[in-house]
Amino acid sequence: MLVFLLGPILYCLYSAFTDMALTGSSETSFVGFENFRKIFTSDEFGRALGYTLFFTIVSAIIGQNVLGMFLALTMRAGGPVARAVVSAVVIGAWVLPEVVAGYLWLAFLGEDGPLNQILGFLHLPTQDWLFSLPILAVSLANIWRGTAFSMLVYSAALSEVPREIEEAATMDGAGTIRRLVSVTIPMVRRTIATNLMLITLQTLSVFGLIWTMTRGGPSGASTTLPLFAYQQAFQLSQLGYGTALALVLLALGGVFSLIYLRILRLEDGVR
Repeated sequence: MLVFLLGPILYCLYSAFTDMALTGSSETSFVGFENFRKIFTSDEFGRALGYTLFFTIVSAIIGQNVLGMFLALTMRAGGPVARAVVSAVVIGAWVLPEVVAGYLWLAFLGEDGPLNQILGFLHLPTQDWLFSLPILAVSLANIWRGTAFSMLVYSAALSEVPREIEEAATMDGAGTIRRLVSVTIPMVRRTIATNLMLITLQTLSVFGLIWTMTRGGPSGASTTLPLFAYQQAFQLSQLGYGTALALVLLALGGVFSLIYLRILRLEDGVR
């Protein structure tokens, strides 16, 4: 723990308050909060933060979470063949490395890719999705790749929901939606909060998928904070500034974690 966790964390904290660089002067000077002042006065950082929040909310909190629950409910209601097919397809996307998934979606959404060919066959307008809607394109790719995790988490939680309670609600006149909202979801709400925390933290750190598909472009239109930190640290050689950006990203993940932990504590209080 001391060598592999605490040591690197302390070194990153030190680097964030220096002008450490990969090229140029070999001397490193302490600059205090200058890197953080530069961050919070930078228009580029504000834009990267906005794209990060959009990417996280759309692809994780909405996309993976809702689709994962839908697939888990579908598998629970379906037969063994349906469960096997859904599991194979969804988990197959999950086990692919980020780079491979990125290249698949790069080909699928390309100007001459299958999506535009389908739209053209249907006489619908086509476009270069990675140029016109890059942040939405990478969000959809992340939903496709990461939904399996939420599906597995919710499948395990739903397996613990007693069928007798749902059958009693049905006998009392509750329809499918009413039974889901009033019976099933309240019984797995702690699992929902835990899953949201995990997929949010995973999505905040996504790098390889976006880098493979768009390199953060065009003109920074899909540059999230991990890509922005990488560009500053390793392409522009501002290692101290890039490390400060990484700490801000860490703090953002901590804010989301505190929110979800607060929700879990409120759930414990309700009980």
